[in-house]
Amino acid sequence: MMKYLKYIVISALFLLSPLRSEAQEIKKLTFDEVITLSEEQSPNALMAKHRFRASYWQYRTFVAQYRPSLSLAGTTPDFSNSYDKVWNSTANGYEYRTSNTISNLASLSLSQNIGATGGTVSLQSDLTLFNDLEIDSRKYITTPLSIGLIQPIFRYNALKWQKKTEPLKFEAAKKTFLSNIETVHQQAVMNFFSLATAQINKQIAEMNYSNADTLWRIAKGRYDLGTIAEDELLQMQLSWLNAETARKEAEMNLRDREIRLRSFLGFNENVRLELILPSEVPELQVTSQDVFDLAMQNNPEMITQQLTLLTAQSNVAQAKAEKGLNANLMASFGLRDQDPDFNLAYSDPNKQQRVRIGFTMPILDWGLGQGKYRMAQSSLELAQVQSQQAIIDFQQNLLLDVEQFNLQSAQVAIAAKSDTVAMKMYEVTKQRFLIGKIAVLELNNADTKKDQNRRAYVQSLQNYWVYYFNIRNLTLFDFVNKKPLDTDYEKLLK
Repeated sequence: MMKYLKYIVISALFLLSPLRSEAQEIKKLTFDEVITLSEEQSPNALMAKHRFRASYWQYRTFVAQYRPSLSLAGTTPDFSNSYDKVWNSTANGYEYRTSNTISNLASLSLSQNIGATGGTVSLQSDLTLFNDLEIDSRKYITTPLSIGLIQPIFRYNALKWQKKTEPLKFEAAKKTFLSNIETVHQQAVMNFFSLATAQINKQIAEMNYSNADTLWRIAKGRYDLGTIAEDELLQMQLSWLNAETARKEAEMNLRDREIRLRSFLGFNENVRLELILPSEVPELQVTSQDVFDLAMQNNPEMITQQLTLLTAQSNVAQAKAEKGLNANLMASFGLRDQDPDFNLAYSDPNKQQRVRIGFTMPILDWGLGQGKYRMAQSSLELAQVQSQQAIIDFQQNLLLDVEQFNLQSAQVAIAAKSDTVAMKMYEVTKQRFLIGKIAVLELNNADTKKDQNRRAYVQSLQNYWVYYFNIRNLTLFDFVNKKPLDTDYEKLLK
């Protein structure tokens, strides 16, 4: 019985194995489809999306500082059983009395930061229920409304500088997201043509093997007839053996490149990819001035340079403020009442006011404040020099990138023509060899040129799209459709 069961299991495995291979989905993808898929589902694109979300919530946190905040605070219960020092006006002195109380406090406050001055204004309403257990009494202490102001004087205003830097940071985050997507496009180009080249190499290897096998068989027939020497026969056999080795290597390389592109696009192992090479490229020519203007306007690196300078200026302002007089103005005005009856606790409130100014001023700090200020100034001057140099370097590299891109369409046209000529030359040489007009060495030479020019054509396509998406990344501009790159940022947050 076990013998028959084992036979059934083995038979089932053999029957199901071809079904598993047939279950693989074959996707034929064009170049444009790979580019689109890379920005929609590749892990790198998803990481760029999450980085933008983090920057968005950082910006929202900044915006929230300029909006009113409403909060409710309370203490319940607050029990105390102790001896408290109180003033006895009759005896004209302090005495200690037993304190046994329970109080409950609730406070509702509305506050608003003032960005221009760095101060805070607030409205507050308090209600306290005070129970004195010693004399069994209860009273409600109310503050229906009080207005408070806290205003720093001669101090560093962080809100003022954040109002300059945070919007720039968010703008840089949006530009950086677009730049990251263009980087994903560049990676997609490299992975696409890496697999496309592997496919071409596989096709070449298969064709070369088929040709080498045919030619070796012909050569054996000619050798038997005595029309070619043994060294030519051996050379054809060697070509056949080398073609077989190249075919196996091409197959392994194809699988490796396919796995890489499949992983990059987020497909599982059940998907097989076949690529369709683009048949043409846009005939674009861009000017250095246009590219430079667009890059200065859109490139996130330019915004980063502005942020670097603003941060350095903010540090100078902070160091300057901290080395001098610092003061805080605190003022409040409100109404206050108390009564055992809750309904009467708000009936006749009295005014209460409070104003306080506190200040600190360094008298002797051994040059600490001045040193921090000078360091901040030096950092600002260094940032200005570095920013100017970064822009100069960026412009010089940009000019080289533009020149390289403008050469690519012509290079593609030349490579396409060379590929066609090399293929035709090989076919002619092959026919001449078959009728015995030329030696095998010339045939091998034509075969090598055919393969080289085919690979060179694919490489020229890759170079064109690499330089194209590099220009797009630098400028965040779509030169084909002639419009700035953009996206639905609200959709990214869902």
